[in-house]
Amino acid sequence: MIFAITEEEQAIFHTIQKAAQSLAMPTYVVGGYVRDRLLARETKDLDIVCVGDGIQLANEVAGYLRPIPRVTIYKRFGTAMLRHRDREIEFVGARKESYRSDSRKPSVEKGSLEDDQNRRDFTINALAVSLNSDDYGQIVDPFNGLMDLENKVLKTPLEPGRTFSDDPLRMMRAIRFANQLDFEINSETLSAISKYRNRIGIVSQERITVELTKILECPEPSKGLSLLFQTGLLHIVFPELAALEGVDIINGIAHKDNFYHTLKVVDNLAFKSHNIWLRWAALLHDIAKPPTKRFDDNAGWTFHGHEALGAAMIPRIFRKLKLPLDHKMKYVQNLVRLHLRPISLTKENITDSAIRRLLFEAGDDIDDLMLLCQADITSKNSRKVERYLENYEVVKESLREIEEKDRIRHWQPPITGEMIMETFGLSPSKEVGILKSAIREAILDGHIANGYEDAYAFMLRKGEKWV
Repeated sequence: MIFAITEEEQAIFHTIQKAAQSLAMPTYVVGGYVRDRLLARETKDLDIVCVGDGIQLANEVAGYLRPIPRVTIYKRFGTAMLRHRDREIEFVGARKESYRSDSRKPSVEKGSLEDDQNRRDFTINALAVSLNSDDYGQIVDPFNGLMDLENKVLKTPLEPGRTFSDDPLRMMRAIRFANQLDFEINSETLSAISKYRNRIGIVSQERITVELTKILECPEPSKGLSLLFQTGLLHIVFPELAALEGVDIINGIAHKDNFYHTLKVVDNLAFKSHNIWLRWAALLHDIAKPPTKRFDDNAGWTFHGHEALGAAMIPRIFRKLKLPLDHKMKYVQNLVRLHLRPISLTKENITDSAIRRLLFEAGDDIDDLMLLCQADITSKNSRKVERYLENYEVVKESLREIEEKDRIRHWQPPITGEMIMETFGLSPSKEVGILKSAIREAILDGHIANGYEDAYAFMLRKGEKWV
């Protein structure tokens, strides 16, 4: 092999070689495994291309392995997959493809290894390593993919307009790979993404969102997000995010560019946490600034209520992007709604009741909320940043003290709705909810102690007015 491989990989390759030789099928390992091995990146899954029937080869290979693995066949695509130990191995026959203008699903026919390499998205993914006995371990590199790996350049094997027009998802993948691998997209390929960006309209939202999420998972997501904006793809796939870009000036007063501020927040957070939903919250935390932007002669630029409107926008955005409409969405929504609260507490005298209320509303999300708020400090004024961080630590300490004293994070009021109904002989009604809320607010504001006796006495006093 042209790169170091483990004994286990060596055994797998020799098994595939033996099976392929028995069927007289030239066989190669291609794509991501070869690329990542050459880049010394961790890689597990294998893509095997044979000049022949990939399903037949998969079944033959399975017979040589112990225990014999189950072969999953995807007849529609002419592929087969098996799992061996912790590795997924996919088999396909070499093929050539042709596309209609209104679909990214190609017409497929049998082809040579050259045909198969021609259909690959990028030169670094078109590399193939022979598993054949006469040239075992030799690399087949018709597009100088090795040189592109060395130079950290991403480009298409064929003319980029054809590559992207055939399968527009490759434009998103180009940007994602550039971000993941820290590669540059060569100028001709980058120009083609801008030129053919409207072709992304034939790609399903699910596939687009997978690529967006993979960009967000990168160590420095801003690189991919900036390229999406630069090429115009972002304006099509996520116009609400693209709308954050730009600076308005009135009477010589400008606001910051909220798009590049958001990218900085995402990067700050990515440095601290791998939680993808926390990264989505960072991406969306200022999403409602464009519709809430106002200029006031005294206050300058304001974005009043952008946190509340942003939280209200989250379900629509998640629905459009085909993201899960479950507790993950509510988590993101809660963080967006609360993201100004910790910093706002630093601008006033911090009261126990304000801290108690924040702990109650954030619940288990409080630690992630504090990470988001710290990431949101992006000022270039070092003194201002230092002051914010000092105040941020004061809030964190207050949160620790109140949580230790009141255990409010998982707190439930000591008086339930059932107790209220039983005490006053009420059936479920609006009045029960109002009284229950009044008890909760009185405890959170520190007007009464957080205990059953005080809460019960408060309930009796308040309830007498309505019963």
